[in-house]
Amino acid sequence: MDSKPKRRGAMENGDTGEDLVVATMIGNGEDLGHLVRRSFEVGRPEALVHQLKHVVKKKEVEIEELCKTHYEDFILAVDELRGVLVDADELKSNLSSDNFKLQEVGSALLEKLEELLESFSIKKNVTEAIKMSKICVEVLELCVKCNTYLSAGQFFLALKTVDLIETNYLQNIPVNAIKIVIRKNIPIIKAHIEKKVTADFNEWLACIRSSAKDIGQTAIGHAASVRQRDEEMLERQRKAEELNISGLGDTVYSLDVEELDEDSVLKFDLTPLYRAYHIHSCLGVQEQFCEYYYKNRLLQLNSDLQLSSSTPFVESYQTYLAQIAGYFIVEDRVLRTSGGLLSADQVETMWETTVTKLASVLEEQFSHMDSATHLLLVKDYIALLGATLTQYGYEVGSILEALDNSRDKYHELLLEECRQQIANVISNDTYKQMVITKDSDYDNNVLAFHLQTSDVMPAFPYIAPFSSMVPDCCRIVRSFIKGSVDYLSSGVNSIFYDAARKYLDKLLIDVLNEVVLTTVQSEGIAVSQAMQIAANITFLERACDFFLQHAAQLCGIPVRSVERPKASLTAKAVLKTSRDAAYVALLKLVNSKLDEFLALTENINWTSEEISQNNSEYMNEVVFYLDSVFSTALQILPLDALYKVGCGALEHISNSIVAAFLTDSVKRFNANAVMVINHDLQVLENFADERFDSTGLSEIYKEGSFRSCLIEARQLINLLSSSQPENFANLVIREKSYNALDHKKVASIIEKFKDSADGIFGSLSTRNTKTSSRKKSMDMLKKRLKDFN
Repeated sequence: MDSKPKRRGAMENGDTGEDLVVATMIGNGEDLGHLVRRSFEVGRPEALVHQLKHVVKKKEVEIEELCKTHYEDFILAVDELRGVLVDADELKSNLSSDNFKLQEVGSALLEKLEELLESFSIKKNVTEAIKMSKICVEVLELCVKCNTYLSAGQFFLALKTVDLIETNYLQNIPVNAIKIVIRKNIPIIKAHIEKKVTADFNEWLACIRSSAKDIGQTAIGHAASVRQRDEEMLERQRKAEELNISGLGDTVYSLDVEELDEDSVLKFDLTPLYRAYHIHSCLGVQEQFCEYYYKNRLLQLNSDLQLSSSTPFVESYQTYLAQIAGYFIVEDRVLRTSGGLLSADQVETMWETTVTKLASVLEEQFSHMDSATHLLLVKDYIALLGATLTQYGYEVGSILEALDNSRDKYHELLLEECRQQIANVISNDTYKQMVITKDSDYDNNVLAFHLQTSDVMPAFPYIAPFSSMVPDCCRIVRSFIKGSVDYLSSGVNSIFYDAARKYLDKLLIDVLNEVVLTTVQSEGIAVSQAMQIAANITFLERACDFFLQHAAQLCGIPVRSVERPKASLTAKAVLKTSRDAAYVALLKLVNSKLDEFLALTENINWTSEEISQNNSEYMNEVVFYLDSVFSTALQILPLDALYKVGCGALEHISNSIVAAFLTDSVKRFNANAVMVINHDLQVLENFADERFDSTGLSEIYKEGSFRSCLIEARQLINLLSSSQPENFANLVIREKSYNALDHKKVASIIEKFKDSADGIFGSLSTRNTKTSSRKKSMDMLKKRLKDFN
């Protein structure tokens, strides 16, 4: 019973362990948050509240005990505090008195201070106003400058002024109205500047396009001057080398150096372009302007590449090509100097487009041309265009390939023109030897083409062995070589000698040789004309070496390289063959004329009863004609040709005599006819021997004289005149004395031979023994030949 109260008292006094813990934590200032959370988590907050109340009561008890312990000290402190309150009241009274006095003294100062502060405020406002005004004045001054620049067209300065306002002043303008106006007008000003600059640039585009032709023509003219200067230098060098080779002089080399700045030669203004590009860069639309420039220039290029349908190409090609050259010269300078306005790829694209179009245009126009001169002029200008643009780094190989593709076309036209010229020269030729009366004519007509037969200058007047046709044709060939080399020299290949030689051979073979051969083989040509043409062919053949050397010189090939035998023209051999053909044609004409004179079946009385002691009239005409032919040929033809013509004519006469015995119109003949022909043949043989010796042929041809050409006729006459014709049947005798006779022809001829007069009393005439024996021998021969056949 006693224990329970004691326990409750202990709990009331707060002596439990939990209360001590809480009290200790509070005393240490620790955080009780986790205890509070824990009590609520376990659902027992009442116990915690009870513990806290117990702690509060305990602390109250401690405070009460503390106050009891220090009661006296507390009373003393209260007394002291009352003393402090008295002192404080006294101090307050003093302060109030001093404050009243201070207010009386400082009221005037306070008024002055207020006035000073007001002045300071006014000063600050005025300073701010001045600063704002200064900013506004500066901005307005910049606006005025901008307007002035705009009015003067100084758009870059105007734009820089706008940028200055926008960057440094716009955000600091104190007057909102001014700021709004300026901010509103800045885009308008920029748009105005861009519009004006674009307008100026468009004007420049039109101007530079109209100037491109003059730019191109100036550049091409400069290239032509450079080429001419180079050609003159090469010509001087070639002549010096020729003099050095021939030992006539020392080689002198000179180097002419002339450096010209292309930009100084070609003056055109790119300032509007630079200004427009720079201003657009400042406006931040640089790429847009680059695209605009490229697009418009490409449109101009496409327009320039279109040919005018109203003007023939041969009349407009210079303007057309100069426009293209000027265009790309401008683009080259823009690429080099504009600082990124144009890229190399863009220029390359435009150039590739131009090359493709230009090659197509050239091929089409070349295919329609019918004049080699026009084609050469166009080609030459294109070559100058290529040389001009090559200096600016453009690749012109495709354009030059178009020239190479048309070279066959050009040479076809050139060959046809030369054919007409040569045909006109030959048709207008007098076929008479040229008479040269002065040195200059000799140089121009003989030495110029290496036609001289001697290195010694002849006396004048000089009668050349050829007619005017030869130097005239040589001039045509020389002109052809010049035209051919001029065309070939502008191609892709720098070595074009083989091509020039090929076309030269084609001219000489297919044109010159063909026309000459056709002329000499045509009907109605006289013997003297044929003879002169044959002589002319000889000199044309000799001129082939000059033609080859001339082509080599123009092609820049050393002359010594074409002086080798294997390097000669094929046409030389062809002309030699044609010369022989001309001799054949000449011989045909001579033989035809001889046939007119001979007419043996009509001029010979094959059964005459009397023996004529006089020369036959026809033989006199034959000898006279042959004499004139030989005399003319000796002056014109070389000795070998004279020999061929003489042998051919005499062989023809011999064959005609034999053929006369074989002709059906001669039914029979007697010894008198044989004697007449024998006499005529002796006259002809004497003429042949005299001419063979007088012409000097006897010194050249030791065997095979003119007389030998009459051998068949002579052996036949000898057989028919022989007292023992049966010896022909003897192989040894026949091989020795009658080797030129055919036994079949002899058999036919002796069948017609009647060794008696053809009169009424022929059978009663006196016959001697010799005649009878010859007749028997002839009959024996007839029998043997019949048996042999």
